[in-house]
Amino acid sequence: MKKLAVAGSLAFDAIETPMGKTDKIIGGASPYIALAASYFKVDAGIISVVGGDFPDEYFDILHSKNVNTDGVIVEKKGKTMFWAGKYNKDMNQRTTLTTELNVFANFNPEVPQRYQDADVLMLGNITPSIQKAIIEKMSRRPKLIIMDTMNYWMNNTPDELDETISMVDVLTINDEEARQLSGEFVLPTAAKKILDRGLRYLIIKKGDNGALLFSKDGKMFFAPALPLENVCDPTGAGDSFAGGFSGYIAAKGKTDFETVKSAVVAGSIMGSFCCERFGTENLQLLTDEMVKKRAKEFEELTKFRF
Repeated sequence: MKKLAVAGSLAFDAIETPMGKTDKIIGGASPYIALAASYFKVDAGIISVVGGDFPDEYFDILHSKNVNTDGVIVEKKGKTMFWAGKYNKDMNQRTTLTTELNVFANFNPEVPQRYQDADVLMLGNITPSIQKAIIEKMSRRPKLIIMDTMNYWMNNTPDELDETISMVDVLTINDEEARQLSGEFVLPTAAKKILDRGLRYLIIKKGDNGALLFSKDGKMFFAPALPLENVCDPTGAGDSFAGGFSGYIAAKGKTDFETVKSAVVAGSIMGSFCCERFGTENLQLLTDEMVKKRAKEFEELTKFRF
């Protein structure tokens, strides 16, 4: 099996949407990424931290899909990160009600020996300095390092963010963040400016309007989002996209433009599943047959050969 190291938050989420609400459920970026990636038959391992209040049953959810948690530090005297949010009717807007970093505030990552030579490293949306520290703790450079980030780090830690971007191959951000990071409004122009930082690929996510892929040699690809009849909870859709994307590339073992195009489609497919139930519930229930069926639906929608 190809190895995929996944660094990101592991948390409790409490979510409210027009479709209902949850109490504290498994959340944070890393479970969405790792669960989505697991369907591409890769050895996915999480690098994160939780408190002593993180229940064994949540670890069991990850282990049931062969997600490795050797890289999860358990601070027995601390509390797990907690996030609560509420969505409006259109599901494109949400209000953060609570963010409690708890043990994640002082997270000093440890990369298990098993994943120090990972084929692909997926850095979820966490502090750029932590992302950089994880890269430096790898015993060899992965074939591809993928990084997610957001406007918070652009506003508050721009120098650290710039340094970390210079160390990675792929950056994933949304259209608003691409405009902020580049200072350009037109997305192809913004992409060119961002790629000049040394990236091989840039992915600009546009929510329910799909995703754009740009390469350093000027190639471009657009993947639409699958239209869904039932959108229950969009939390983690972007992380599920990242999981599908990174898992597909790790499984294929190639990083050429055609493979990365297919990986974007894989990300769109996994992101669509995430939205249909609360939290990671749908990712836990997926079968290979369900993924293949949705891939076929995407082919029929776009005439894209997956």
